[in-house]
Amino acid sequence: MAKGKVTPEIIEELKKIVGEKFVYTDKDKLDPYSHDEVTDPHYMKEAQVVVLPATTEEVSKVVKLCYDNDIVMVPRAAGTGLAAGAVAIFGGVIISIERMNKILEIDKDNMVCVTEPGVTTTNLQNAVKDEGLFYGGDPCSGDSCFIGGNVATNAGGNRAVKYGVTRDQVMGIEVVTPTGEVVMLGGKFRKNATGYSLMHLYIGAEGTLGIITKIILKLVALPKYQMDLLAVFDNLDDAIALTPKVMSAGISPVCVEFMDNASIKQVEIFLGETLQHSDVGNYIIIQIAGDSEDLLDEQCEKIDELARENNALDVLVANPAVIWKSRKAYLEADRARSLVFSMEDIVVPMTDIPQAVQQISRLADKYKVAMHCAGHCGDGNVHIDILKDDRTQEEWEEMLPQIQKEIYTLVYQLNGHLSGEHGIGYKRAALMAEYMDPVELKLMKAVKKAIDPKNIMNPGKVVSINEEVPVE
Repeated sequence: MAKGKVTPEIIEELKKIVGEKFVYTDKDKLDPYSHDEVTDPHYMKEAQVVVLPATTEEVSKVVKLCYDNDIVMVPRAAGTGLAAGAVAIFGGVIISIERMNKILEIDKDNMVCVTEPGVTTTNLQNAVKDEGLFYGGDPCSGDSCFIGGNVATNAGGNRAVKYGVTRDQVMGIEVVTPTGEVVMLGGKFRKNATGYSLMHLYIGAEGTLGIITKIILKLVALPKYQMDLLAVFDNLDDAIALTPKVMSAGISPVCVEFMDNASIKQVEIFLGETLQHSDVGNYIIIQIAGDSEDLLDEQCEKIDELARENNALDVLVANPAVIWKSRKAYLEADRARSLVFSMEDIVVPMTDIPQAVQQISRLADKYKVAMHCAGHCGDGNVHIDILKDDRTQEEWEEMLPQIQKEIYTLVYQLNGHLSGEHGIGYKRAALMAEYMDPVELKLMKAVKKAIDPKNIMNPGKVVSINEEVPVE
């Protein structure tokens, strides 16, 4: 893939656009941008330069400069991704939106929030909560991830059962195209039948079609009451089978999460705290919310009844601080045990989760490897951490593709897909090319080629439209 080089002259032009202070070329400043949360060294590459624009105009000028000189661009938010989607695998310029960190407007009349992309999800949630409103998006990395990254990857998270994924929260986006042009797609309205829905092409495109510089998000009224329930089972199949029973009972939970026993024990070690029923328990965490305490009490009683009918060991009202700290520590707990591991992010029909998890557990025994499962059983999304532990890198690289092949063969037999919320990035691009319907893949490549014919906007991520070779 022959592309333009980042010359000293190009670097000087970049400094003129954003200021010398916000153009990084020194190794110590480039290093933090050489990876995301994927810790496998195979997915770590250093960019030639990192640029930090502060406005849409500056982003546009940087992109136009790169486009005119055929220079690869890699849009980057907080770097909390799990698919090497914001890593400069092919060199070039990383364009970080971290300085674009202002909430521009909370419009209570239209129930929307207008924000720059570099605002953390938690800060945005807190800001609208102070106004008596509620933002439904809730990825587990909310304290650190940026809302722009959430949109670029169509992040899911815990509340997708009731509120949907990030795509369902977005009403409009401002985008800088690969040529440097600026366009506003959507707006402060909830209906739009005006031609193709271009906005939705960019949501989840992982920066391969342009850079999102402004976002309009849907808000709802802040629920008055909230309750978190913990149901504990000694049988994971019984645990996960509770989910459809709850949802078919007329209850609309905010989220339904699960953790297998191996995950619970690992989190217990990581936090240095004793968790309930950690000896044999598998967790189902159910959050309900609404404007009536009486209704929540009725739902709580019904969930308790359904869980015990499904052989629950215990059902209790959970301390939200404790239970969500435990659930959200899942990833960090596994990283503390094994710095190199592979988090798979499968999605299958909700009713097929027990079969998927059961067969995946057999793979752990077959390959004699630690595999922990947790995720969002209310929407069919299962996270599988495959831990390298004390294997050599060579043994790991030989084993991992074999396990992935068995996992994804099963997933597609169950009419699922290989990523529910973490995205494709560079890490899963080859897997997607192998398992996706070839017609669907051809359509995606046609979109990429039409919008980015030079293939310089985050190339090699999601889909490839020509031969691409990573830089050494």
